[in-house]
Amino acid sequence: MSEAISGAMPKIGELAPDFTAVTTHGTIKFSDWQEGKWVVLFSHPADFTPVCTTELSEFARRAEDFGLRGVKLIGLSIDSIHSHMAWLQNIKEKLGVEIPFPMIADLDTKVAQKYGMIHPDADSTVTVRAVFVINPERKIQALIYYPLTNGRNIDEVLRLVDSLQTSAKNGVATPANWKPGDRVIVPPPKTVEALQQRMARTDMEHIDFYLGYKKLS
Repeated sequence: MSEAISGAMPKIGELAPDFTAVTTHGTIKFSDWQEGKWVVLFSHPADFTPVCTTELSEFARRAEDFGLRGVKLIGLSIDSIHSHMAWLQNIKEKLGVEIPFPMIADLDTKVAQKYGMIHPDADSTVTVRAVFVINPERKIQALIYYPLTNGRNIDEVLRLVDSLQTSAKNGVATPANWKPGDRVIVPPPKTVEALQQRMARTDMEHIDFYLGYKKLS
């Protein structure tokens, strides 16, 4: 499995580009820092900006929820480490929120370029609001991009993580608006024999040969 080409937007299923970078928790090599866990890597346009401040503080407030799912958080912007440190202190003083996860100081934009976070038609000097969900094998499982003007819904990022982890663990799909505890979709059969076996199952609801639901135990 190859890594994404530098400067191109990474694709689902590709290895997340590896990098070494300065962060608020010291210099890290991403593949070592990941430690075989799920990761949510997200970018914000700039330090000391209003929407970014609300997002960063909300990720911090929900950090324990991500941790319970075995997910590590890491943020990024193309600001300096000194700017990051001052901003985190400002958030602590003004909002009473401490940021428990590392923030990448990507002043030379090398990481942002690897992950396709700079969209020149939106703004050539800052990153857009990108979210990457990366599995323990360092493969990209989902990516979401938001414009500079609109903050992310952290509940939806958590729901997406739940959905991806459920699919990975159980070999199922999840329907629209799925939440933990809802029914899941059993993948459709690919042979006549599999179809016959499927239609004989009593542990699922058959809508049609291609669409069937079941509850996870």
